Formats: sequence, structure tokens, C-alpha cells
Amino acid sequence: MENSARLTSAEVANLWTQYTNDTLAICFITHALTNARDQEVRSILELALELSKTHVGKSKEFLSQEGYAIPKGFTEEDIVNPSAPALFSDDFLLNYFFVMALLGLTSYAGALSTSARRDQREYFKQCNAETAELFDRVVDAMVRKGLYVRPAILHAPQTVDFVEKQNYLAGWFGRERPLNAIEIGSVFYNMIKVDLKTVLEMAFSQVVQSDEVRKYMQRAVQLCQEQFMVLEQRLAEDDLPPPRKWESEVTNSTTPAFSDKLMLFHVVTLLSASAAFYGAGLSVSQRRDLAVQYSRLIGEMGLLAEDGVNLMIKNGWMEQPPGAIDRDALLEKK
Repeated sequence: MENSARLTSAEVANLWTQYTNDTLAICFITHALTNARDQEVRSILELALELSKTHVGKSKEFLSQEGYAIPKGFTEEDIVNPSAPALFSDDFLLNYFFVMALLGLTSYAGALSTSARRDQREYFKQCNAETAELFDRVVDAMVRKGLYVRPAILHAPQTVDFVEKQNYLAGWFGRERPLNAIEIGSVFYNMIKVDLKTVLEMAFSQVVQSDEVRKYMQRAVQLCQEQFMVLEQRLAEDDLPPPRKWESEVTNSTTPAFSDKLMLFHVVTLLSASAAFYGAGLSVSQRRDLAVQYSRLIGEMGLLAEDGVNLMIKNGWMEQPPGAIDRDALLEKK
């Protein structure tokens, strides 16, 4: 049977990553539910929690069938204070799950496209459909509450135009052309994701117990705010509106709800993902200066993420994914 084939390394990576991320999500949502008051927000949190628990069970089942050790991920131990006050407003929780659903849809599409076994393809198609339903509910709620900020509306051209001169690609010297629709969308949604990281870093810096982790969070806040401003300036040059900022939706709580390990992992994972999303923006940018700017942002974010990984390793919080056999180590033992 087709499903009797062993899982490939890509399929193992998909399941291992999903298990780790969804155990984190369970901790985050469980605490959020103890404080959320808006009934529509609560119903979305409950759906997200149900999906995460289901995904943890399925990924654990697939890995166990292949004899893989189940990752530790995150457990009840990482909710260090279940009764801690809310760290975010209910409105921000909608924005949080808006971005998380965006990331999930991207991740599941990647998992589907790298799976060979039919059961894996069917499973990740299901995950994608479930996440799309969650995304729809979040967007509908944000629209009803007046929280959803749409990208700029463009004036529709009456004719089809073709690029006639190479200066369409320019951006360093002479007159810069306005951003096109593809570039506007890329900048806008990258700003949304950068601002989410800023809010999480700001909130976590209030409650982490380690001074070293707190300093890292503060450094991350500064970098993300600077990068948001860089991208905001790009839109402002063409009189285009930026997305909303959510920093004011962080409460004044200083009581930790989560372990430092969970908070640092969450931020580092999102910082690492930024490089991929900036890379996508770079790949569709047809102005040289914008492409170069994306390259610089990728480098800055990558260095910050690397420092976060080193901090996780230093504290013994970095769980190692399954990997290839270290032949050299085997020979040394021989």
C-alpha cells in the first residue's frame, strides 16, 4: 500500500514542526481563554484550541508509527501561572490569530507540496482547509468590529500597459516610479507581521524572569520598530496608508503566564520566519532599491534570530529535530 512507505525527511520535518508549534499554541490559547471576555473572540479561541489539540494528536500518531521519539515541545509546565492577568486585549487576540492563520496557510501549503505519501497529503489538505475556516472567522470578526485595515485601493487603469524602458527597475538615481500593486501588497503584509512581533516582544519583555532574555526582547522590539518605520516610509512616499499598529493593546501586567523558554522560542520562530517573508517580498520587487532594502532587512532579522537561538542553546531550551546519521561520530566510537 502507498501509505506503507516510510516517511521522508521532509514529511518528518512537517510533522515535527507542527507538533512543536501546536503544543506552544495550546499553552498560549489556554491562558488567553482564562481572560478573554468577548464571546466572539472566545469562540475563535476555542476553535483554534480544538484544531491545535487535534493536530498534536495526529502528528504524534504519525511519528510514533515510524518509531520516532515524540518531541517534548511545550506542556502544562510552560504555563507557569494559569491565573496570570491578561497580557493582551481581546482585540489584539483577533489580530494575533489573523497573522497566525496566515502563517499556518503558508506552512500547510508547503507541507502538502513536499509530501509524497497520500495520507500525508490528505492530512495537510485537511489542515489547510481547517485553517482557512479559522482565517475566515477571524477576518469576518475583525471586519465587523472595525479592526481590519485593508491595503491601499488603487485606481483601475483603463488599458493594458507594457514596460517600455529599463528605468522601470531603477530606484537609486533619478525619478523613482511609484510602487506597483505587487510591491504594495508585499510591503503592507510584511509590516503587519513585523508589528505582531513587536507587540509580542514588548509584552514578553514585561513578564520574562531572565534579565538576559528581557534584554534580548528589548533589542528585538527596537529592531522590529525600526524595520516597520523603513517599510512605512516606502508607502508614505507614494501617499499610501500603513497598517494599524497594535502596541497599545498590551496590558500593564508584569506577572508571567508562560515560561521564558516558551516566550523566547515563540519570538525566535517568528523572527526566523520573517526572513522567508522578506525573501518573498524581494522576489517580486521590480525596483532595485526595494530589493536591496529587503536584503538588508533579511540580514538584520537573521542575525537577531541567530542570537536568540544561541540564547536558547545556552539555557538548554533548543530541542534538536531528527537528522541524518553522523557517520564521522560513529567512526570515532569505532
